Amino acid sequence: MGGCVSVDIPCDQVVSQTYRCLFGDGNHIHMMKANLEALDTATRELRERRVDLSRRVSLEEDKGLERLAKVEGWLSRAESIDSEVSKKLEEVKELLSKGVFEELAEKRPASKVVKKDIQTTIGLDSMVGKAWNSIMKPEGRTLGIYGMGGVGKTTLLARINNKFDEEVNEFDVVIWVVVSKDLQYKGIQDQILRRLRADQELEKETEEKKASFIENILRRKKFILLLDDLWSAVDLNKIGVPRPTQENGSKIVFTTPWELFQNVVGEAPLKKDSEILTLAKKISEKCHGLPLALNVIGKAMSCKEDVHEWRHANDVLKSSSREFPGMEENILSVLKFSYDGLEDDKMKSCFLYCSLFPEDYEIKKEELIEYWINEGFINGKRDEDGSNNKGHVIIGSLVRAHLLMESETTVKMHDVLREMALWIGSTSEKEEEKQCVKSGVKLSCIPDDINWSVSRRISLMSNQIEKISCCPKCPNLSTLFLRDNDLKGIPGKFFQFMPSLVVLDLSRNRSLRDLPEEICSLTSLQYLNLSYTRISSLSVGLKGLRKLISLDLEFTKLKSIDGIGTSLPNLQVLKLYRSRQYIDARSIEELQLLEHLKILTGNVTDSSIYLESIQRVEGLVRCVQRLRVINMSAEVLTLNTVALGGLRELEIINSKISEINIDWKCKGKEDLPSPCFKHLFSIVIQDLEGPKELSWLLFAPNLKHLEVIRSPSLEEIINKEKGMSISNVTVPFPKLESLTLRGLPELERICSSPQALPSLKDIAHCPKLPLESFQDTNRYVEIEE
Repeated sequence: MGGCVSVDIPCDQVVSQTYRCLFGDGNHIHMMKANLEALDTATRELRERRVDLSRRVSLEEDKGLERLAKVEGWLSRAESIDSEVSKKLEEVKELLSKGVFEELAEKRPASKVVKKDIQTTIGLDSMVGKAWNSIMKPEGRTLGIYGMGGVGKTTLLARINNKFDEEVNEFDVVIWVVVSKDLQYKGIQDQILRRLRADQELEKETEEKKASFIENILRRKKFILLLDDLWSAVDLNKIGVPRPTQENGSKIVFTTPWELFQNVVGEAPLKKDSEILTLAKKISEKCHGLPLALNVIGKAMSCKEDVHEWRHANDVLKSSSREFPGMEENILSVLKFSYDGLEDDKMKSCFLYCSLFPEDYEIKKEELIEYWINEGFINGKRDEDGSNNKGHVIIGSLVRAHLLMESETTVKMHDVLREMALWIGSTSEKEEEKQCVKSGVKLSCIPDDINWSVSRRISLMSNQIEKISCCPKCPNLSTLFLRDNDLKGIPGKFFQFMPSLVVLDLSRNRSLRDLPEEICSLTSLQYLNLSYTRISSLSVGLKGLRKLISLDLEFTKLKSIDGIGTSLPNLQVLKLYRSRQYIDARSIEELQLLEHLKILTGNVTDSSIYLESIQRVEGLVRCVQRLRVINMSAEVLTLNTVALGGLRELEIINSKISEINIDWKCKGKEDLPSPCFKHLFSIVIQDLEGPKELSWLLFAPNLKHLEVIRSPSLEEIINKEKGMSISNVTVPFPKLESLTLRGLPELERICSSPQALPSLKDIAHCPKLPLESFQDTNRYVEIEE
């Protein structure tokens, strides 16, 4: 092929290397510096060869020869690559210089909505719909809710909050904040940061830095801020909340009892004197957001423009709101309509009983029902797990009548409804309704104005009473609350004239060491609570309470229950959990004598033989509700699902147990078709040596709380093979609400599908546990390595 330049070009390898460096696979991302150097070297070699080849071609062309097409193509490609690589090198160097970060990752964003637990409401749908439509209007940026009669505005706001989870909408995050009456900006910021999952890292920062962080997050989101119980203007800039605009599409919704009170009172009195405005806010707070009270008191004050009248009104409401003009006839008498509508006197008594507790007190449902049983409001029949269905039915009825507010395990009274109950108890002519309540009012001694002779129930709980010196005569008294005081002793004469007393609560008197012998005078007593006291023995007087049905000695110094079986033959409830009385051979003999026992809580230590004995005693089957196993040493610990069928809470503390077996055989009964501890909802395991797995936990399908701390040999919580043989349920612990794992150095896995544990909240000191699987899930897990 005359007239053509033919040149050997051994450069394909260099070009290929350059292409690989420039456009290679993702592995080079992890070797950027090395690749950059290789690319730079390859490019220089390519450039040098291109220059050499171009010079040689020029020399040949000077001789009259013509360059070959493939040579021309190669030179063109090499020049193009050289130019491209130069640009890429500059980009890579720039990326390298910018590729230094103090923080590499952030927590997953908070869920869009945190649903609120609310009771079923009737007649609220139209108000929810109206508020929802207002929020969804493009021009509506701020919405105030006030004066929604009857049902609380908080309930309405909670319904709106939950609707964002149920309806399709364009908001990124819904934030719920409760605003305190004294408007603490730090508290508002902390609630917002908690919702955004940034509270821990900013815990010690100033309000200004918190505001800056909040503003930086929220200005990139379309948010809705729900402010509950707003009493005064809020400076959004101080919190860090961007002001809602039509452009950012964010919204703020708030409830405000103060605005309703202002509207009812009118402008004239409030503008007359700045002190009147201050007093008006204090007076409106006494209404606790109840529209009926806001309306009645607001109207009463609307014609008063003298500051002295406002001072007097504030003093009256502070000391006894029942004395405020119009309170009884216009508020309490109206609210009493709901009380009068209750189906019978027993249910009314159950409601009034709730007012014995202090304002805003969270009353445990099971404790309340126990009081009701012993007062005779409901029969004492119990379910197999010791619960009383009738008691829960009554609680449900009172909640549906809006006379009680309910959570999962507690109830409480609205302050104004409690005021109504106290009014009924202090003014009623009916003997069974007469009550005297002075709970949570900082008493240092028992006041002289208590009418002991007529009161059916008296509550002096949650005070600072240290000494009792009176000797009251109270022929009708059936309940006496002296719990949560500072009593060190009680004189014997105090109990001498209380022949009808059936409920006595002395719990949480932490310095109370003994009871007088005269307590035996309480011949009608059925319920005695001595928990959280320093009682160390059963006195002779206490053993004389033959009618006693319920005795609570939890968290006491009690060391022996000798004689209890013969002295207290009618006991149905005996609580010994966290006392110093451990169930042993002697105490089991005593317990066997309690033929009516339905509920038992207690402690077992040392050998497993005593726990096995409890499970074999027919009279104790299903009685044990709360069990603490401590300092036990055993190769095998066996738990029987029948004998411990009533178990609700289990603790295994500081023990050496190689294996925990579950048995479901019962003498005289066939094997159960689906054996399990169906009432067991809480298990705590601390300092347990021996087991490598805890697959037996699957026998508690309704478990809500699980805590495993410091178990050095534990490798997994649920073994896959054992788990499949125990249960065919694909998701373990479907009702689990909280799971805490700490100090488990050998823990490698929780179960085969950790994503099935949405409630996991805390992992610490578990170095072999692959934490990535939890960080990938859509939840917040606190991980401490």
